[in-house]
Amino acid sequence: MTISRRLLGAGLAGASLLPGLARAQQASQPRMRRSLDADVAMPRAGRRDWAAQVPQIRIGLLGGENEADRLGRFDAYRKLIEDTFQVPVRLFPASDYAGVLQAFSAKQIEMSSLGASGYAGAWLDTNGGLEPLVVPEENDGSIAYVSVLVVRADSGITSLEQMRGKSLAWADPNSTSGYLIPRFALRQQGIGVEAGQYFSRTGFAGGHEQGVVAVLQRQYDGAVTWASGQGDPAQGFSRGNLRAMVDKGMLKMADIRIIWTSTPIPNGPLAVRTELPASFKEDLKMFHLALPKSHPQIYEQVERGGGMGYREATHDLFQMIVDLRRDEAAQRRRRS
Repeated sequence: MTISRRLLGAGLAGASLLPGLARAQQASQPRMRRSLDADVAMPRAGRRDWAAQVPQIRIGLLGGENEADRLGRFDAYRKLIEDTFQVPVRLFPASDYAGVLQAFSAKQIEMSSLGASGYAGAWLDTNGGLEPLVVPEENDGSIAYVSVLVVRADSGITSLEQMRGKSLAWADPNSTSGYLIPRFALRQQGIGVEAGQYFSRTGFAGGHEQGVVAVLQRQYDGAVTWASGQGDPAQGFSRGNLRAMVDKGMLKMADIRIIWTSTPIPNGPLAVRTELPASFKEDLKMFHLALPKSHPQIYEQVERGGGMGYREATHDLFQMIVDLRRDEAAQRRRRS
């Protein structure tokens, strides 16, 4: 059954992010350009004046997928940026999310696609030294996705209540759907998220792909990961980690069961360092807005599936995630 947007809040006891997301979308819609706009076109090829300040473009790649797959998936994208702007483009795959955040703080990369929580963390770490360019749009035009908790289909677990006393794998401490949001949502339901409270044990799998693999291999009873929540569930939905694993032959959706789904979460942005030239940011923004129409295969490789393209984004969309990151950090300090 396709996950309905009206049902996404089920079980969250009113702890929904949807109102804030809806307000952010409504506030930005009148002035935000989209891939679907008729006048959006790929920037002309040629070296730019900003190349004097940005002689190469270094792009961070989040962890959660093996390095060879990431580099292969992004190679045509890298080459297209290089050919368009005629500057060297280098890919920097990090072993985990923190690696990309640290690279931003050290000014070792110019841009990266981030989850909302990763963006919030990098924004806090750099004192606002990061800004979003675009966010992906889903097939229904929304700019949100969901966190899901998956178990093995043959586990006998069919509900969150039956996860009591079972083991749970988080994806990464800087993941929105694989850590921040499920922890927040479960706490709002009165479920203790620390090991030994509700779950027998919890741990970090090292990424979204690794978390699902750990469930399939019976290393954990459940894991949280991300999906668009739209499209055919048998194919892993239209976009997300489950879809990517199905496409790579790593997963059959019949082998897992989704027992919990979050409310909508704002899609993570493509973000750049704020200090970079405005003309650079505009060129890269237009490149991505035009990418789905001009090079759909590259777009689908980068996004692990397809949607309606991209939409311009501002920091306001992610302020609620920044607030959640601050709250999570405060709770960690209290626990320690």
